[in-house]
Amino acid sequence: MTRQALAPTTHDRGITTLTLDSPANRNALSASLVGELSRALDRYGKDPSVRAVVLAHTGNTFSAGADLKSPASPYAFVALLRQIAELPKPVLARVDGHARAGGLGLLGVCDMAFATIASDFAFSEVRIGVAPAVISIPLLTRLDPRAASRYFLTGEVFAGPRAQEIGLLTETAPDVDAVLAPVLDALRRASPQGLAETKRLLTAEMRNAFDRDAEDLVQRSAALFASAEAREGVTAHLERRDPAWLL
Repeated sequence: MTRQALAPTTHDRGITTLTLDSPANRNALSASLVGELSRALDRYGKDPSVRAVVLAHTGNTFSAGADLKSPASPYAFVALLRQIAELPKPVLARVDGHARAGGLGLLGVCDMAFATIASDFAFSEVRIGVAPAVISIPLLTRLDPRAASRYFLTGEVFAGPRAQEIGLLTETAPDVDAVLAPVLDALRRASPQGLAETKRLLTAEMRNAFDRDAEDLVQRSAALFASAEAREGVTAHLERRDPAWLL
């Protein structure tokens, strides 16, 4: 029997928590994980008893990005990101560990994102010969442009406080739940209609970017992953060796 990629859903006074639970691949964005998460969001997005959704994770990695062995299709992934942007309820990310590449797209499309100070992040796509194409749709509406240029182009690892400084995170703290708890309590006090309409205002630019750019970026991402340079980069990553282009 295929193991589920999401842990059992929890509910607490209107807050539904969906927990990424695929430790074997560090919660990489496999076809199964993307599909399960999309179905869960569809269900709870329509549930009037749910005021907000929290995306959490087991293990020390929120998401390692694309699953290089069993990837979701670019169309399925961009549909998931769009679904979060369009969900009529706030979606919040809770990170206690690492997040990489496409995992930062999942994190960035959330309405708010909280992490421990010790968490770290990297746009590692350039290191395997591709680009942060699809995830640029939500992220370029949130990130400081100079910071986006630096971290997209270098693939450097940066820590939680820097992620907050550049707009990737809402807040960091030694204890992520300590800063998340009052936000969740405030959301419980907000009306469902008020939350849905306010989110529509906040995500207007991002939703327009999905309409305008998604098809082009999906095609560009697919072409990059099919290239010889990306094959070398992915192979080097899986074999834990330096790629041929290293200087």
